[in-house]
Amino acid sequence: MNIELFINEAPFFKGLSEEHRGELARICRLAKVKKREYLFHEGEKGSDMFLLVDGNIQLHKNTEDGREVVIRVIKPGDVFAEVVLFERERYPVSARAVTPADVLVFPKAGIHRLLAEEGFRNDFIALLMAKQRYLAERIQELTTKDVEHRFFTFLRNQYGEKETIHTPLSKKDIAAAIGTTPESLSRLILRLTDDEIIDWKGKEIKILSNPWKWLD
Repeated sequence: MNIELFINEAPFFKGLSEEHRGELARICRLAKVKKREYLFHEGEKGSDMFLLVDGNIQLHKNTEDGREVVIRVIKPGDVFAEVVLFERERYPVSARAVTPADVLVFPKAGIHRLLAEEGFRNDFIALLMAKQRYLAERIQELTTKDVEHRFFTFLRNQYGEKETIHTPLSKKDIAAAIGTTPESLSRLILRLTDDEIIDWKGKEIKILSNPWKWLD
């Protein structure tokens, strides 16, 4: 695998210069994660930032009554756990592979060495600010949008506005990702099927109408 090429194509790093992306490529390593294997647990001391190459990673928090609240499902090209670089010493969430996954691992110590360079530091902080805006929008979506809106927004963000979507995620994983129960998602799917909006069989979702037009 060409690590530098993948870093160059990752949306998160677009704001970095080619030189700075090359420096990141030299400090990272590739790791393989099995399905349901944890990369890290909530509260664990944070030592790395990650970039997902292939597969899907679920970020979740545990409530006091033992429930898992999914914060985000990471897709290839996404960076996660960057919060441990500056803001927190420990991971605020757990990260578990929902499919077999490949990740690039960026050691915290290595990134801190790069941040000693003013040019790299300014570029990188701008990237983190953009990520914070995304998370603020995500919180607003979960608290103000209905399940159907969150479902189609999730599909568009993960796979694009396609007529046929192939997803490795289970319905339970998708329900968690959009902040609802599997039962509520099943009722939604039944209604969308009856209304001939989608046709979901196995891992394939066919979009029969155009739900994307009213999302924004």
